[in-house]
Amino acid sequence: MAGIPVVALEIFFLGLLGLAMVAILGVSFVVIRNLFKGQR
Repeated sequence: MAGIPVVALEIFFLGLLGLAMVAILGVSFVVIRNLFKGQR
């Protein structure tokens, strides 16, 4: 673990956070779109 630079860990966690945000946004977008479709 000591051989890994801190910057690499930061980039890794930032990428993971970005992927999680995109996944949550995508799921919520689909759910909201389906809700509006069901109302009509």
